[in-house]
Amino acid sequence: MSRFSAQIAEQIWDMKYRFKSPDGAALDVTVEDSWRRVATALASVEDDPEIWQEKFYNALKDFKFLPAGRILAGAGTGRSVTLFNCFVMGTVPDSMGGIFDSLREAALTMQQGGGIGYDFSTIRPKGAGVKGVAADASGPLSFMDVWDSMCRTIMSAGSRRGAMMATLRCDHPDIEAFIEAKRDPQRLRMFNLSVLITDDFMAAVKADEKWPLVFAGETLKTVSARVLWDRITRSTFEFAEPGVIFIDRINQLNNLQYCETIAATNPCGEQPLPPYGACLLGSINLAKLVENPFEASAFLNEITLAELTKTAVCMMDNVVDISKFPLEEQRLEAKSKRRIGLGVTGLADALLMIGLRYGSDEAAAQTEVWLKQIAHAAYLASSDLAAQKGVFPLFDKDAFLASPTVLAMDDEVRDAIAANGIRNALLTSIAPTGTISLYAGNVSSGIEPVFAYSYTRKVLQKDGSQTTEEVVDYAVQLWRQKFGDAPLPEHFVDAQTLAPLDHVRMQAAAQKWIDSSISKTINCPEDISFSDFKEVYVCAWDSGCKGCTTYRPNEVTGSVLSVTKISEPKSSARSADVVYIAEPLGRPEALDGQTYKIKWPESEHAIYITINDVMMNDRRRPFEVFINSKNMEHFAWSVGLTRMISAVFRRGGDVSFVVEELKAVFDPRGGAWMEGKYVPSILAAIGAIIERHMIATGFIEEGGYLKSDPHPNAEAIAVGERPRGAACPNCGQFSLQMVEGCRTCLDCGYSKCG
Repeated sequence: MSRFSAQIAEQIWDMKYRFKSPDGAALDVTVEDSWRRVATALASVEDDPEIWQEKFYNALKDFKFLPAGRILAGAGTGRSVTLFNCFVMGTVPDSMGGIFDSLREAALTMQQGGGIGYDFSTIRPKGAGVKGVAADASGPLSFMDVWDSMCRTIMSAGSRRGAMMATLRCDHPDIEAFIEAKRDPQRLRMFNLSVLITDDFMAAVKADEKWPLVFAGETLKTVSARVLWDRITRSTFEFAEPGVIFIDRINQLNNLQYCETIAATNPCGEQPLPPYGACLLGSINLAKLVENPFEASAFLNEITLAELTKTAVCMMDNVVDISKFPLEEQRLEAKSKRRIGLGVTGLADALLMIGLRYGSDEAAAQTEVWLKQIAHAAYLASSDLAAQKGVFPLFDKDAFLASPTVLAMDDEVRDAIAANGIRNALLTSIAPTGTISLYAGNVSSGIEPVFAYSYTRKVLQKDGSQTTEEVVDYAVQLWRQKFGDAPLPEHFVDAQTLAPLDHVRMQAAAQKWIDSSISKTINCPEDISFSDFKEVYVCAWDSGCKGCTTYRPNEVTGSVLSVTKISEPKSSARSADVVYIAEPLGRPEALDGQTYKIKWPESEHAIYITINDVMMNDRRRPFEVFINSKNMEHFAWSVGLTRMISAVFRRGGDVSFVVEELKAVFDPRGGAWMEGKYVPSILAAIGAIIERHMIATGFIEEGGYLKSDPHPNAEAIAVGERPRGAACPNCGQFSLQMVEGCRTCLDCGYSKCG
């Protein structure tokens, strides 16, 4: 492993997985201590824990088996945390009380760190009548906005970004609004969106038939299936969402179709789950199992793979028993079915090491072979566990043996299940493994191709300084160790050069032996034609995938990872500058800027605002803000605002929302007239200055929006707009009226008499 890749791995271990006391003192001195802690915790439910501790430790050793982050961080710490990654919440009732009960459950789950999925298809469409209150329903999207706000609130109280998946059926009357929802770059940012696509819908698309939009058995609208399909794919083409989930296929292939119906997945899509379903994750690191890499005799050790799979299944089954759960319903669901999600990481690196080009027919065939071996070993291991510890409580032998996944297994597996039953209802899943893959030495993530063979990354040093060093893919590191400066072979391809249909080929090959699903992003070039883009989805459907998620750089979301080619290193590996969204831009020594003066009528001293800009891609954009005043009353918030706005600006992307957020701030004591315009607060005045500066430098156009943003969404009182009466001191809306002698807010019900 290169020095810097080892440094990145150690940083991730220290920040995310290392056990520390509340005061920050390290309790895991080495990564071996972390492995020992996890192994001990998972072996604690065994009759002979000391023997199993050693088996589990050896599986973890050298990063061969990688439990998901929650297990690495939480097992053996004594903390009341869930070790499960994935949750789908209960069915959302079509009632106000039921909806907000569901919101509460989501908040409790997210508070413990679980990513959640919800199907909003059960909520009546916008405009439908609500019996008993003579009102019209606001529709599922309005409640999704509430969930989105909740997730932001939970995130603000912790360090982990909230993650949610929202699904809506392709025949729901609000499906068209759902498809377009994230065209607004400020809306539903905490959600991934996916449309539940049925077999009937795909048949209607291919036949160019009409498609009914239905709720509660009533057809409310009829559309062209092909036009609706084009709207889905066009939206994904233009702003990366929604994804599609082939929901009938998921239910038909589910081992548990006899006792559950699935309508949603976890946020990344690898775990379709029933109401209150939960699943834990873990990955076998295929890159660590290749022997004689890059030699003619290179091979993946199948005996080691089978043994490692058997141990991993036992470890993950034990997690079901030692984990905490946010909700009792989740605990009961997990224990009644004992789902686990065993997958792989390092697939692309393993293929490189044995001389296969990712995306080729040969690589797809080899992927299928390896994953069949894992599935075979996992099902046998779970059957052995059933003989020792008992089957999962909802096991029905005849129904289970009749499931398509089990029917496709070898006779040895089916005979074992018939004799012993099985301990875990579903066993395999392929999750995104970005962080744990870096932790394991920058192996390729999940079944994804290598993103770039080398790239630069900024690293914060202990003295506060930053260094920029090279991060090298695991397989490339091995190549350099073996062959020095020799050029990389032609079969080394990465995500930047891979054809989209090559991605689909690999996903389809893997899906044949994955009983849950796969988190996979099909990267598409920005200049791909729309017709070719649509073909990706048709190919995913035709080849047996359970869903399809694509990413094409676009004006709304930008590019999640940007690769800029720089000079070729001696090894001929791709060198790149990867800019992470969470990584602030570095500050040049000198910046151009402008200082503005505000004289707030009720303040004795003026406020001075300095805005400095940086040039990026031949475009001037705001980089930092300084707010100063002699009025000490403003000191704390002006310093805080200075730091916060500057931090946002340095993250890059579309920062024009800062203007609208500031302009929407009102002062309940009243605003002021400035230069013939009503300004609702000092902060709104600062927002107006920033807006003026952005317009003057060409960053935004009149109205405060990027030139690429056709959908302004702010409706708050703007600078220059006359106030609509006094502001309510409770909710801030300009809706105070005198009612029966009392000042009453028509929005929130606040009332004060006298």
